[in-house]
Amino acid sequence: MWRTLLFIILVGCSYQNNQNFIGAEYLGTKYIRDPLGEGMGTDPDPLIRFDAFDCTTFVETVLADGNREKLNQIRYKNGQIEFTNRNHFIETDWIKNNSKLVKNVSAQYAPTAVRTVTIDKKNWFKINHNIDTNFEKQTVNLEYIPYKYARDITVSEPKIVLFVNAPGRAPEKIGTDLAVRHMGFLLPDGRLRHASIRQKRVVDVDFKKYVNQMMENQNKLGIMLLEIKK
Repeated sequence: MWRTLLFIILVGCSYQNNQNFIGAEYLGTKYIRDPLGEGMGTDPDPLIRFDAFDCTTFVETVLADGNREKLNQIRYKNGQIEFTNRNHFIETDWIKNNSKLVKNVSAQYAPTAVRTVTIDKKNWFKINHNIDTNFEKQTVNLEYIPYKYARDITVSEPKIVLFVNAPGRAPEKIGTDLAVRHMGFLLPDGRLRHASIRQKRVVDVDFKKYVNQMMENQNKLGIMLLEIKK
């Protein structure tokens, strides 16, 4: 009987360790803003790299298992590599175009609220890159968990966590509203694994403490939890 019990404990520990391993190979890797591009044209940065990440490219590279073809499918609509075809906006591009890979499951974990955001891609491309496009404005409702409910959330499997902000001065600066300003992985042991702009590298931090810090800023609203589909 004790052998059976030991086996169950070892299997359980192994499973838990595997669940907490996601992205661990990149811990300590330096942070660089917008490290990836198309390798030519408007953004000549490489299609893939492993020596530097920002918060989004860290999550994307982990989801792609470091495979460039998978990464292209995640970063570009229909995998078509072109600057204007990239999933620049988490709110209207990234979540929708990766619906086969991720799903918003926030409501399964805590009471939720809704942040309505209007993305003006046409204006953003013109102001920031002097590129004329025919994109129409898109308005979406993002279901998120307010920070007051987020502190005590625990997950049994890793989730992508998106950090949602209130409307700010983004339209004045970049020509469009933004809601999602950061992302990472929430692990079953309560750690947030993310590429941190403050610490300039990929790090693990205590998720509850991180949420408490976010609550000190009234412009920071809460989190979205995305399930990684199997």
